[in-house]
Amino acid sequence: MDQVPGSPQEPRDARGDDGLPGCYRHPDRPTGIRCTRCDKPICPECMISASVGFQCPDCVRAGGGSGGGRASQATAPRTLAGGTITADPRLVTKVLLGLNVALFLAVMATGGAMSPLVNHLDLIGLAAEPGRYQLVGVAEGEWYRLLTAMFLHQQIAHIAFNMLSLWWLGPPLEAALGRARFLALYLLAGLGGSALSFLLAAQNQPSLGASGAIFGLLGATAVLMRRLRYDMKPVLILLGLNLVFTFLWPNIAWQAHVGGLVVGAAVAFGMVHAPRDRRTLVHLGTCAVMLLAIVAVVWVRTLQLTG
Repeated sequence: MDQVPGSPQEPRDARGDDGLPGCYRHPDRPTGIRCTRCDKPICPECMISASVGFQCPDCVRAGGGSGGGRASQATAPRTLAGGTITADPRLVTKVLLGLNVALFLAVMATGGAMSPLVNHLDLIGLAAEPGRYQLVGVAEGEWYRLLTAMFLHQQIAHIAFNMLSLWWLGPPLEAALGRARFLALYLLAGLGGSALSFLLAAQNQPSLGASGAIFGLLGATAVLMRRLRYDMKPVLILLGLNLVFTFLWPNIAWQAHVGGLVVGAAVAFGMVHAPRDRRTLVHLGTCAVMLLAIVAVVWVRTLQLTG
């Protein structure tokens, strides 16, 4: 959404269906959080961590104004999760979207479904041949496929749905978490989906797509909305519908969706609930634990297939 500046009085009167006021800079975004200095309603993009609660960008910029010494209590501008406030809260989302589209165009230009890129970058564990097993892909040590498969699509409808979801879910999360944390969330969720697919899916069945990462963003959105005390019904309905399609629609790797959802929600929980004085340590620890869990799943499954 584009920023819609307004006076402090205007958004106080703007209320959504849940009765919450709109952010003073983004009146179309209902919020239950207010600046601890001026009491203006602020959304995740506008929140700046202070020693107590959150402050709005205006109060932080004011510095030593009418607030006197209280202005010094504010830390450097930070997001809800402790990331740096940026001028463009969509930058990482745009880069991820661009990578997916660029690889899709490369696949289309080199043969579509028959493109050699698909054969070398998709997720496959163990390919069966008559009378014997030929080790291929992840089970042979090509772990990079767990990552590259996240950016690979070969159907227009597939990439269109995933990229629309990324564009819708990504910017609010990137604004609330900060660029580095949002990127870590996206990559870990995608790897979590790939790892669960490798563990549970048929090993000779290739899979590809950003769906695991997208489900991770959906799980993270639910965690963030609960943290901000927003109305959970819209995101829970959306999540429920997506899970129904996951299990009922043919040719969908439900393992990737579930793996991405679980990892994304877990990483987001650690990021938005970490104590302020130990935030960086908790964030790094959460990401490290999730990464080690992913590595362990892949390692154990590889031993099962090749041992």
